[in-house]
Amino acid sequence: MIVKQDLINKIKDYFGLNVYETKVWLALLGKGIASAGEIATISGVPRSRTYDVLEGLEKRGFVLIKLEKPVKYIGVKPHVILEKLKNNVQNDAKEKMVSLSNIKGTEEYKEILNIYSEGINPIKREDISASLKGRSNITNHLKEILQNAKKEVIICMDAKEFNAKLKLFQSTIEILNENKIKVKVALSGDEELIKQLSKKFKIKFKKVNIDAKFFVIDRTEMLFYVTKDSEDELAIWLNSDFFAQAFSILFDKALGSK
Repeated sequence: MIVKQDLINKIKDYFGLNVYETKVWLALLGKGIASAGEIATISGVPRSRTYDVLEGLEKRGFVLIKLEKPVKYIGVKPHVILEKLKNNVQNDAKEKMVSLSNIKGTEEYKEILNIYSEGINPIKREDISASLKGRSNITNHLKEILQNAKKEVIICMDAKEFNAKLKLFQSTIEILNENKIKVKVALSGDEELIKQLSKKFKIKFKKVNIDAKFFVIDRTEMLFYVTKDSEDELAIWLNSDFFAQAFSILFDKALGSK
């Protein structure tokens, strides 16, 4: 059985295998049931290594050992492996979430918080301006600054993107409303969608023709995106009363609001 090297490389990466493991598993999938010798011949893996590879694959659930003499092996179906790997990822993620959540209760975590807040040169929030790269990093930072708002939040973005991130904004705006924070939302794009979103959130969303995406918090800090429709998102976070206040005034004038 001849298997293209490109397929071997991709399957190796998809399923977290090395080259020998991939070749042996593919050989078994093609053959159905085979002895170690047959697998070595089909796969091109040295016979001296085939036994170790089969043992490793059997432990990871890619291979079954047939109960007969001489010993033969069966390749586990790809969809079974895929479901197993998906379950493993979910379980690992849950365990990691629990582990990370528990860190907050440790003495070590309290110590690093103390180092951060009472260090020799503690960082003042108002002294920070930074660039943020990557969708996940930007979203996490955005959640933090929105939920820490004290008086007002201004949101300006495309309606479709707002709707795509509905879960994030729904939970965040609920918190802001509970804390009696004024929320202003201006969306560009489909007018009917904007009306639907406005009705859903029970807030008057204004339609604008501004092709931009930014957030202003308490007129003291803001986060604005400098890329559009990109996986490698880039945003700038500014802690500047002067800039945020001036930007907010211009925004209010554009919307005809106070």
